[in-house]
Amino acid sequence: MTEVLIVGAGPAGLLLASELRLAGVDTVVVERHAQRPDFCRGFNLNARALDLLARRSLAERLVAEGWQVPHAAFSGLPVTLTLAGTHTDHPYSLGIPQTRVEEILEAHALDLGADIRRGHELRTLEQDSESVTATVTTGGREYRVRAAYVVGCDGGRSTVRKQAGIDFPGTEATRFSLLGDVELADPEALPFGATPGPGGTVVAIPRPGYVRIITSDRQPPADKDTPVTLDLLQSAVDEVLGRHVELRAARWLTRFGNAARQAAQYVRGRVILAGDAAHIHPPAGAIGVNVALDDAFNLGWKLAATVRGTAPTHLLASYHAERHTAGAHVLANTRAQVLLGDADDRLAPITDLLARHPAGNRALTETITGLDTRYEMRPGSDHPWLGRLAPDLALTTGDGRTHLAGLLTSGRGTLLDLTGGRTIHESAAGWADRVDIVTATCPDHPELAAILLRPDGHTAWLRTAGHDHADGLHQALQHWHGPAAPSHAASAETSH
Repeated sequence: MTEVLIVGAGPAGLLLASELRLAGVDTVVVERHAQRPDFCRGFNLNARALDLLARRSLAERLVAEGWQVPHAAFSGLPVTLTLAGTHTDHPYSLGIPQTRVEEILEAHALDLGADIRRGHELRTLEQDSESVTATVTTGGREYRVRAAYVVGCDGGRSTVRKQAGIDFPGTEATRFSLLGDVELADPEALPFGATPGPGGTVVAIPRPGYVRIITSDRQPPADKDTPVTLDLLQSAVDEVLGRHVELRAARWLTRFGNAARQAAQYVRGRVILAGDAAHIHPPAGAIGVNVALDDAFNLGWKLAATVRGTAPTHLLASYHAERHTAGAHVLANTRAQVLLGDADDRLAPITDLLARHPAGNRALTETITGLDTRYEMRPGSDHPWLGRLAPDLALTTGDGRTHLAGLLTSGRGTLLDLTGGRTIHESAAGWADRVDIVTATCPDHPELAAILLRPDGHTAWLRTAGHDHADGLHQALQHWHGPAAPSHAASAETSH
């Protein structure tokens, strides 16, 4: 029996496969397309996604290949949103094709031993209390996979979600846009950015060898899946601009709407959803792939611990609790951007106030990029880092200088002892099989005594100098990593 079957080899599925393999979980990925598409859906990794990928040493290569833009995308504002001063180690958006991101993630997953099967399409799912049985077809033949868990990373029209009977409530699309990767007969006919016309605007985004054109689809067909043709895009562009701009050599043509939906359950029995299978939203803010990666990063260590039998009973449910809330925020802010983009000048004083004030600018930037993500932690604390992704602290260990992100590459929890004493080590000894205990100093933050990080880098517990260094540590360890090992359980209970 396979331990985890992932359906869909997009960014979420590939990153999740890597996270599971880090923990030694037997992982199979099935993808219905035999080859990666020859078109690119997006070109943006935001600061939050880069911070997360850096915790597995995956960001550096991406940053080396992409181009850095020191602001975040937000529709309908009179100014750009700067990333300067936000809570991130990567204060920029990274321009890089999604296809290249997928190539790097796939290579990483394969290096870790994931079984990735392209040209294999999921047809049906049946689950019981012990497993899920999937029917998969490839090359005209059919076979079955029995797995302990199945994760749907198979997009907005997810077969996994439908087969599991998970509701997908939300709002229908009320308007549609056309997108085409084309060549311009006259490269000077459309400048970069939005060009207004009597019928609206046409957005032109130059790419190597072609231009991405986006404009409104004023008369979408009854069947929104009707293929978009070059003639249709040409007519729409000409109508909007009130003049002819010749388009040719289409590479990719599609239609998208402003529908916003979210799965009622991210976890239903042994079936789990992540990425677009769990939520769809307007493309405002270029957030889609970034949220999918965030889902996978949150889920991976929790599902691995569940499969291994070390997880506390609530751990997998916490994936739904944390990421459903985060997904709802994404739906809200992307819908707000659509409304602002459609608004008339009467809202200008409000948008101007929000965007031009430094605090408002930073708050909006952290909201749309997910940098403000803060999960509920127990025991609680008023420290601003608790529940948030810990910054990439500069540390000095017995092995020399390092950074906090480098301690998380194994995908395990990390307890950072900054006291140099024995109290922390002795208190956490019962979890040493699941949590790395590292002694270090942190010159930039001498007030810190100890930090417990979940495998996803979020701060689960923290103590500053002058407090009982072990107070609440056992509770936090048990909450996220289960009981202490049997040989330590009695002493842990006594000291708690």
